[in-house]
Amino acid sequence: MTPISMTLRATLLGCAFSMAGCGVTYFSPTVSDQTAGLAVREIPITPEAVLLANRQPYAPRSLPAYFSQVAGGGTPRGLGALPSSPQVPDLVPGSVGLRPPPSAADETYRIGVGDRVRLATRAREDVLDPLSGGVAGQNVQQDYTVRDDGSVTIPEVGTIELGGLTIEQAEAQLFDRFIQGGIDPSFSLEVSGFNSQYVNIGGAVANDTRVPVGLTQPTLGDAVTAAGGVQVANPEFGVIRVYRDGTLYEIPLEDYRDRPELRDIRLADGDSVFVDTGYDLDRALTFYQQEIQLTTLEANARQAALNELTTEVGLRRAALNEARANYQAQIELGAIEYDYVYLAGEVTNQGRQPLPLGQQATLADVLYGNGGFQTATGNPRQIYVLRASSDPRDFGAVTAWHLDAANAVNLTLATRFEMRPDDIVFIEEQPITRWNRALQQAFPVLLSSAADAI
Repeated sequence: MTPISMTLRATLLGCAFSMAGCGVTYFSPTVSDQTAGLAVREIPITPEAVLLANRQPYAPRSLPAYFSQVAGGGTPRGLGALPSSPQVPDLVPGSVGLRPPPSAADETYRIGVGDRVRLATRAREDVLDPLSGGVAGQNVQQDYTVRDDGSVTIPEVGTIELGGLTIEQAEAQLFDRFIQGGIDPSFSLEVSGFNSQYVNIGGAVANDTRVPVGLTQPTLGDAVTAAGGVQVANPEFGVIRVYRDGTLYEIPLEDYRDRPELRDIRLADGDSVFVDTGYDLDRALTFYQQEIQLTTLEANARQAALNELTTEVGLRRAALNEARANYQAQIELGAIEYDYVYLAGEVTNQGRQPLPLGQQATLADVLYGNGGFQTATGNPRQIYVLRASSDPRDFGAVTAWHLDAANAVNLTLATRFEMRPDDIVFIEEQPITRWNRALQQAFPVLLSSAADAI
């Protein structure tokens, strides 16, 4: 071996041992319980430790209310067509035949425009009775009127469309909305005012009236009774006429009184009943024409209301969109305060990550939602969540929650470990990675020193 070779070898070895011995070749961050002026407590992440860590109170920030609001309720309901003129049979006064209408199908009641629904919910425990000062009653009842578009607006729930639904379907829809809003789903729903479906009765009765169609469809006898009974001087000439879907049906009054099955005929929404004599067919037709005119006026009024509602919904939607766009602009300009966690060490992407709005984030969400880490360089045995104490009496003491993921089963704990603002997720490097990086930095220095020695 030449003197130059011996000198080079000695120089390289001397520099290597000198730099390694002095510890100046490479420093890598680690977690240590010995930190000057700062208390560090390391706690392994176990199922019990996850419960302990998650006890620290934290309420995630929420999106502004205008992100959960809607401009208006559902699709406007159709107005429907007016009834056509009735088909009038050829009649000879005094010879009215029996032409009873078929009994209407027994259908489940569907909520309609104008109905009042009563919602009974469990009272909140923090609501006090203003008179007694104690906790308010167990149930709170509130009536809501179904609007022209078939919807109602319920506090804390928002606008929900009930028009056209059965009671059971409406309860199911409300239950889903209560669950989505995190509200106690203990409630009951009933129709307290039947206003959307009815039967008209007039003519030779005590009082012209409208008989509502409720959960149980009214019979012809119910309608006559609701109108105060028949007021005909000569019953042998009396006749009860029923108009349904453009067809005229007739029942002689004597047959009506003698045959119970005629009184039990179920009536349908939109039926018009007129009591008169066989000589007063013109009066019956006039009554029906008045009903058609009333229906026309109601349809026109409803159409005007829907037009106004459409305009109002458009204005509301424009205001909501503007507020949401302003919020997005504030986010881009950094003018919105967020809660952040930070990723450091051998993660794929170091940096800060905002915590989600309106929900908790776990260690798995933060770690793997940002690219995870490479096991070639990151040590799965040394995954830490560094959390500084918020108690001033602790002088910033740090808890190092330590997850050992050498056994991949332990990663399930990461899906339950909830993050808190300003947490730092840190992964140490593999031991071989530390040596590799140290040598990568040392070799250029050694070679340069050797070259200078030569």
